[in-house]
Amino acid sequence: MPAPTDHQLFDLGDLPLQSGGTLRGAQLAYKTYGTLDADRSNVIVHPTWFSAWHDANEWSIGPGLACDPAKYFIVVPNQLNNGLSTSPSTTPPPFDGPHFPPVTFHDQVEAQHRLLTQQWGIESIELVLGSSMGAGQTYQWAVSHPEMVKRAAPIVGSSRTSEHNQVFIKSLRAALTLDPAFRGGEYSPDARPTAGMRVFARIYAGWGLSQAFYWERAYRDMGHSSLEDFLVGFWEGFWLDEDRDPNNLLAMLWTWEQGDVGRTPGFDGDTEAALRSIRCPVVAMPARTDLYFPPEDEQWASQFIPQGEVRVLDTIWGHFAGLGMNAADNAVVDRTLRDLLDRPA
Repeated sequence: MPAPTDHQLFDLGDLPLQSGGTLRGAQLAYKTYGTLDADRSNVIVHPTWFSAWHDANEWSIGPGLACDPAKYFIVVPNQLNNGLSTSPSTTPPPFDGPHFPPVTFHDQVEAQHRLLTQQWGIESIELVLGSSMGAGQTYQWAVSHPEMVKRAAPIVGSSRTSEHNQVFIKSLRAALTLDPAFRGGEYSPDARPTAGMRVFARIYAGWGLSQAFYWERAYRDMGHSSLEDFLVGFWEGFWLDEDRDPNNLLAMLWTWEQGDVGRTPGFDGDTEAALRSIRCPVVAMPARTDLYFPPEDEQWASQFIPQGEVRVLDTIWGHFAGLGMNAADNAVVDRTLRDLLDRPA
């Protein structure tokens, strides 16, 4: 599906990065749902996941849901590098394409903090939630701005990217960069590394969904007649979308791979200390069958968070359980978010 066009752009100006670089004239794409109260007290922030745009989060937003726009002002910021916000594909030389500076989760959240505080004068957030890379940003929000975040719900994600997760990321990077058409990131728009993208898709297919999903051939419920039909029609079709630029994907992979709240300024790499600094209730929702972010990752982190809790999604949908792909999982996530929002901040 093509990238959505129903977003707005916030001018960030010059954004200093943890790497020492600067994004000049940077812009953050976002979409809002609902109306901001006069006292600016009804805010929910829902960052995007890897390669996703804001519309990918709309499964969690709607009348009668926990994130109800009749009650809350819901801000969905598109992470830097996703093609709508400032990204390798949208930046003019000399920082375009493979020359784009690396962006951390801390940088992502600082850009979003500028949006909330400078655009609307927001001082508190009722809930930050996010799936996958959105969960990494959720943890980062709770560590970077504990004075603002009242509740946090990281879904199928983690506070620190594990080494096993990094193996997956490195394989995706190799699939793209080893395609001769990649040319060190200097490929032309009409000669993209499509062979590498197809390999990228096949690797993703083995990690994104569980063994049980394939054993039960649940892809048939998605309208696919066979395994090969699913691999080509769903996975390759998704990643070969012309709006998913390979350099953007690599930039987001770098952010994901480096994910660790312990790298927040002031913590000197101490992830446990960073987690202990979180003031708000945190309800993590890993999926039992997630191959990227197993429940053990969240159970490890939760022991250091003063008000940490883990609720495991019991599902065969693996990582996709937290991406709005399965109605039963969506209902569990929504009930958990309701419970969390009902808690006193």
